Amino acid sequence: MSLSPEFTSVQNLHYGRSPALDAWLLHFLTENNLEHSIDPGKNASPEQIRFMVALKDESHIYGPFSDRRLPRLLNSSQDTYMRKEYNAEWLALARLVHEFVADPSDRKRILMLCAHKFRQILVSPIMIPSRVMKRFITIFLTQSGLTDPYRERKAKFNRQAQEALDSPELDRLLNICPDASQRCERLADFRFGLDMIELTRMIILSTLGDIWTGPYYQAACDRLSAPDLCDDHALSTLKTVFEKGRRHSLRILYLPDTSGGLMFDLLIIRTLIRQGHRVVLALKEGFYFDSPSFWDWEQDPVLGDVLEGAHLFANPRASKNELLQAQREHPLLVISDGTREELNLYRCSVTFARAWKESDLIIAKGEPNHRRLIQTSQEFTRDIVCFHRDAANSFQLHHKPCAEHVVRFNEHQLLDKADEIIATMRTAKASGRSVMFYSAVIGSIPGQTGTAIKVVDTFVRYLREKQEATYIINPAEHFEEGMDADDLMFMWERVQRSGRINVWRFQTVTDIERSFELMGRKIPPVWAGKDSTFSTGCTKEMRIALDMQQKHPEMQIIGPSPDKFFRRSEYGVGKFSDETLS
Repeated sequence: MSLSPEFTSVQNLHYGRSPALDAWLLHFLTENNLEHSIDPGKNASPEQIRFMVALKDESHIYGPFSDRRLPRLLNSSQDTYMRKEYNAEWLALARLVHEFVADPSDRKRILMLCAHKFRQILVSPIMIPSRVMKRFITIFLTQSGLTDPYRERKAKFNRQAQEALDSPELDRLLNICPDASQRCERLADFRFGLDMIELTRMIILSTLGDIWTGPYYQAACDRLSAPDLCDDHALSTLKTVFEKGRRHSLRILYLPDTSGGLMFDLLIIRTLIRQGHRVVLALKEGFYFDSPSFWDWEQDPVLGDVLEGAHLFANPRASKNELLQAQREHPLLVISDGTREELNLYRCSVTFARAWKESDLIIAKGEPNHRRLIQTSQEFTRDIVCFHRDAANSFQLHHKPCAEHVVRFNEHQLLDKADEIIATMRTAKASGRSVMFYSAVIGSIPGQTGTAIKVVDTFVRYLREKQEATYIINPAEHFEEGMDADDLMFMWERVQRSGRINVWRFQTVTDIERSFELMGRKIPPVWAGKDSTFSTGCTKEMRIALDMQQKHPEMQIIGPSPDKFFRRSEYGVGKFSDETLS
């Protein structure tokens, strides 16, 4: 397609800018199998992507690649750069097959099948190279019957890395005292400075792959000296990033790079936990070369020992409540990112997306993460620290602040808002009033959220005029810009489980008809026959209501019969609209 200068930045990928770009975006997402509407079981919804990526409006599209790669993907003819990257993926696949498939006929079948796919890609070079490799690996695993051909290799790397960490050489390097001539005016500042020096040393050390990939770690250790673990820029950056962590504990999502290096990453994580932070470590769901996977600990006793005390959280679709509860109970949570490829936010699990959203800081290691998170103009919803070694083996550390326009409601803010509402309920009951909670359709009809709020507001005003000594809670009155469905459901569940509700009323067809009558409007076709059973949010609330009625039998539930709600599944991740019918 014909390129405009504005299309050289990932930030400028929007629907509606030009018909040519709209067509290319749809073509790109479908060819890379990333379009949510085509495969919602595997691909993140736009709302889930917004947990992680700072998209400015609904037309803004996330491109999971660097700015450098965008013009080459937009160019319909293949250039030397893209051909080189595609060839690198093919050679990696060929080496994998020749090393692990012993039978000649099986080897030939796998390579010829991949070759057919490869020729198709070369004719229309729009696939991201990492997606090409994901397709190759899927073919290789299914055709060879192998689960993880690198299992022994990764275990060896982990074992050698742990031997190095246990050695007196590395212990000495990591614990050399800094310049004693530095003045100490405040113990807290001095302690913070020492913590950051320790963290800097560990981060630099964790990128020295020769320690665990060489024939013996001692050779790599012998070449190290104290200056090799010093970097003034990295130290200054970490001090800036962790400054706010001095006042309160940070929640950190940690993305490692390779096995072997994972042993050093876990040392970094233990140091962060000792400094008062809580960490979620995200591993791969399955085989992707040297990358550590969630299930490696089962076959690797070294990794199993180091992970002792960590909470292995296997639920790929954890709710906000479940994830936060696990984080409160365990300083180190280990999850799967849900993928078998380089970082791809379209393919990450719901749990990973929520872990990102609930974090204060993302720490990402390795060149692939640097390419996806730093070498792009795309902004993200959380601060990112990324470190790796470049082609010249030079240590690099970058900090990318979260987008300025991102509005975040953390757990404490949501709990405070909930407690404020509970306080008003307590006051109302103390004054002799009955407390009613009104559950209604708000966002379950796509494109009708504004109308839904008017419908609810109109009917609640009508109830307040009609009913004496009743305090009615209208959820639509407590919405703030920036809150998504996850935030609201988390906040309201605390209110609903407070035990302060006397009457829980669920919106009926009659309620909606009365609202439109009071507004002087006819009922639009999209609203005909609707009630709270149409809402997955209300379905979740009905489950809570029934649970609370078991504990407080005097609480009345008014509205449609409970059994009419349970045809629906959970509310969409981050959505104000329904996900699916069961």
